[in-house]
Amino acid sequence: MKNSTNIKRGFVFKSYEAPNQSPFEKLFEIFKELITHTSGDFDEAISWLRELDKEYKLTTAEYTIDDFIEDLKKKGFIREEIDPDGKGGGMAITAKTERAIRQQALEQIFGNIKRSGQGNHKSKGVGLGDEHTGDFKNYQFGDALDKVSMTESLRNAQINHGIDNFNLTEDDLVIEETLHKSQMSTILMIDISHSMILYGEDRITPAKKVAMALAELITTRYPKDTLDIIVFGNDSWQIEIKDLPYLRVGPYHTNTVAGLQLAMDLLRRKRNTNKQIFMITDGKPSCLRMPDGQYYKDSNGLNPYITNKCYAMAQQARKMHIPITTFMIAQDRYLMQFVQEFTRANQGKAFYTGLKGLGEMIFEDYETNRKKRIKG
Repeated sequence: MKNSTNIKRGFVFKSYEAPNQSPFEKLFEIFKELITHTSGDFDEAISWLRELDKEYKLTTAEYTIDDFIEDLKKKGFIREEIDPDGKGGGMAITAKTERAIRQQALEQIFGNIKRSGQGNHKSKGVGLGDEHTGDFKNYQFGDALDKVSMTESLRNAQINHGIDNFNLTEDDLVIEETLHKSQMSTILMIDISHSMILYGEDRITPAKKVAMALAELITTRYPKDTLDIIVFGNDSWQIEIKDLPYLRVGPYHTNTVAGLQLAMDLLRRKRNTNKQIFMITDGKPSCLRMPDGQYYKDSNGLNPYITNKCYAMAQQARKMHIPITTFMIAQDRYLMQFVQEFTRANQGKAFYTGLKGLGEMIFEDYETNRKKRIKG
């Protein structure tokens, strides 16, 4: 390593701080990250925040962690829980905080896509809608008059009739073609088996962030779309958007079949013509529930009896015109082979990804799948 006296020039790196960021805002950004990692456990998040404060000097004598907690109370981000005996049972986050966490997740994941230029995907056709394509076609009887491009139509009239004998006829009119944004029903399946936190990797926190960001994107940008979130371990069940920050893995095996059955049951009830399933998993189905209620388990994973049931579910979804996009967050080659067979059975898509790029790929695929063009 070179002696610092020999270094004539270089760069000084330090943590980014937003301009004019108040002490509360700086701590709140970190707090939202910690409350996600601790699955909504306020006391554990604050304990981590205090440890970080000792190491990185986040606070000052004028504004301490205790001052921050008081501000959280005043601003309505936390509330005191009341136990059954009517006594205080500690602090808990509020719906306001849950929304703030989803917004942060959306900015972290979807904001990166906007900045990097990803997510702008071309489709195969054009039709009625409200997203401009930059292409034009001749006006036909029945086309909406508000879609007529006056600039291009006047230009045509000038070319066709000249300035001296200017006349605008129906033959001169053109309309700008637009994308039809059809409704989309999406099911997001999240694996909460124990393997999602094994091997020194926290796979569940990125999965939660993606789910929260996707929920915020759909509810704010595509309010006509629907998003249902289900989790699957030994069994599968539906959770609400507000429950996402509190999601934890359990001592579960992976019943992928149960998750797919619930997902398709939910989609059967949707009237939307466009339906899709996103599945975040480490790709190791290891459990089935038998007709008598007993569980058939194989901790080694990829038991042919179990995997064949998964392939059958994938084929059933294909017959229902429901594509399944699998986001595989493990790199084991034999697990990838299962995902390849599963994807072939459904004729869907699969991404083999590390944890860092998971959100970007899900959003890119969501934007691709939800835009359908209908011929005008």
